[in-house]
Amino acid sequence: MNIDISGQHMDITPALRSYVESKLQKLKSHYDKIGNSHVVLSVDKLQQKAEATVSYDGGNNLFANAENENMYAAIDALVNKLDRQARKNSEKSNSYRDKTNISKD
Repeated sequence: MNIDISGQHMDITPALRSYVESKLQKLKSHYDKIGNSHVVLSVDKLQQKAEATVSYDGGNNLFANAENENMYAAIDALVNKLDRQARKNSEKSNSYRDKTNISKD
């Protein structure tokens, strides 16, 4: 999994970089179909923003953004949103597979 992290109006510290990478690696451990990720961290006055686009299952993309007064809390909220989206997409594909594989007696 390739993780690209960039910052707008801020410098990405090694601590922030390792925090984002560790959180996204946990997401990768739950869902093995996740590919490249692009994360943008930004500061707008007192709000810390985190946005991410994650390629999922070939050509599909997941997008989420989160805002908080603390950057680490914004990153946590972002990963939670991505986790919910990935879980929802995997459940959709599994339920579709279940419906198509039903044998008729």
